[in-house]
Amino acid sequence: MPSAQDPFYVVKEEIQESIDKLQSTFHQWEHIPSNTGERVNLIKELLAGCESIEWQVDELDKTIAVAARDPAWYGIDEVEIEKRRRWTGTARTQVRSVKKAVEAGKELNGTSSTSVNGMHRELMRLPNSHQTDRSNQYAGEDDDDFIASESDRQLLLIKQQDEELDELGASLVRIGDVGLTIHDELLGQEKILDDLGMEMDSTSNRLDFVQKKVAMVMKKAGIKGQIMMILFLVVLFIVLFVLVFLT
Repeated sequence: MPSAQDPFYVVKEEIQESIDKLQSTFHQWEHIPSNTGERVNLIKELLAGCESIEWQVDELDKTIAVAARDPAWYGIDEVEIEKRRRWTGTARTQVRSVKKAVEAGKELNGTSSTSVNGMHRELMRLPNSHQTDRSNQYAGEDDDDFIASESDRQLLLIKQQDEELDELGASLVRIGDVGLTIHDELLGQEKILDDLGMEMDSTSNRLDFVQKKVAMVMKKAGIKGQIMMILFLVVLFIVLFVLVFLT
């Protein structure tokens, strides 16, 4: 199946875009001074993004595991399965690296921050929770879209197979009709050959009878009678020749 039509690559592009955005936000977070509200917000955004992407990658791994049971059914091979597993492994490693660095930075900020900043972080956690829920919702919608696309593809394959089976059945019916026609023709020709054989046998019998009669006549007629008969036949042949070819 072409990459543009494979639901895996559609979801893969969406996850890759999320990873690129996550890394961009991570680089932005690295350059922001510690103990600032913007840095706290970015920490929460990065952690929520990591959780969302990890969940999507896990779901994508589940679909790969399903496809690995029967790759031919999904129009792929073992090489493609391994390629997809390597990509999800790389994506998971990238996300975990960002998550680990952010959590380390978060702990560092926590040890050096005041109680006021701690309260501020607690208050800032509420909108982040909503953002996490919304990210999970979007991830769930993406997964539902992938499953729906995969179901549509399976239904399309089943429909195509049904159409091919119908065409194959129609072809078999036509071949059967042709076979019956050939059978009838062979029976007719066999009957004609039988009739011809019977006629040839009858003609052969009549010729044998005539030859025997002629032999008996020639034997009774003697030499003079045979000469007269030969002369008569020659004259008859000449007359017939003249009538047929010269008139």
